Amino acid sequence: MFGRKGKEKKGNYAYAVARVKAKKAQLMGEDTYSKMLMMSLPEISRFIGESGYQKEIATLAGRYEGVDLIEHATYSNMANYFRDILNATTGELHDMLASYLEKWDIWNFKVILRGRSFGMNADDIKEDLVPAGELDQQALEKLLSLESEEDIIIAYGRAAGVVFPADLISAYKESGNPSELEDFLEKDHYDTLLRSIDPSSRPTRLFQDYIRKEIDITNVETILKLKAEGIHGEEVMKYIIPGGKQIDKKLATQLANAETLSAAANDLAPLDFYDDIKEALDETNSLRSIVAGMKKYHIRQAKTFSHLYPLSVIPIVDFMIHKENEVNNIRIIARGLNSGLDTDVIKELLVI
Repeated sequence: MFGRKGKEKKGNYAYAVARVKAKKAQLMGEDTYSKMLMMSLPEISRFIGESGYQKEIATLAGRYEGVDLIEHATYSNMANYFRDILNATTGELHDMLASYLEKWDIWNFKVILRGRSFGMNADDIKEDLVPAGELDQQALEKLLSLESEEDIIIAYGRAAGVVFPADLISAYKESGNPSELEDFLEKDHYDTLLRSIDPSSRPTRLFQDYIRKEIDITNVETILKLKAEGIHGEEVMKYIIPGGKQIDKKLATQLANAETLSAAANDLAPLDFYDDIKEALDETNSLRSIVAGMKKYHIRQAKTFSHLYPLSVIPIVDFMIHKENEVNNIRIIARGLNSGLDTDVIKELLVI
């Protein structure tokens, strides 16, 4: 795994949390999103360029406009924030955050591998990269410069400390479909992340539980999406990530076998986030509402824990979650307005 052991075994919690606290005070609130819904795309670009995204808007304005400018600027800004925080941490704190942010390294690996599989040129692939993890822009461009997809897989594995099973690489070479490699990486990510957390203190135990609940939410979302595609039973179970807090293999199997999640409402009732999704379970085509409900629950949990343990990894992850959510909300507004969606529909998509 990427994580480096810093000189301070426990890490510089006080310093890192102080930096994050200042950044969190700058995040947008619900009123700001309401104002943005009344703006045109050029007005949104100008507004966020005056609200914390100045550098990225100014840098990218010559290359992009409209939705493209907003999307590239917000992702670039988030990546800069996350890498700045990660590079300022030491010890076990750095290791936990590096493991947490590995999801963005996996994102970029997927972008590169799929882009090359579909014959995209390097410049187009590069535009979709989000260097918010341990691999910076230079490292990602080195991956992108390699001659074959197999070289990319091997080089990424070496950089990330991931050993890809030989049969998965062979299957990819035969089919050109990277889904099994991606599924392996998702499971390996959560396994590595959970193992990076030393549960010997109350805050780190809470963080571990928080990640395990994130696995539950990810698994429910996976089951939902596959059901929407008409996939049930054992075929679903192949994609379930182990290590969840409340959803074990037995419950996951029950959910996977149910015709709909609303039919499995009784099985979902004991879950901590059930109250946030129970109304959506009765709706037709409620995937969007259920996912939004789970995300709102997860964000609320991080915020609660960060207040309980202000000098721990939790306030830092809480900021990262809120920052990512802010970026997603801005992008939802921009895409929605560009597509001509009604503002009430866009509001329903926002996670606040």
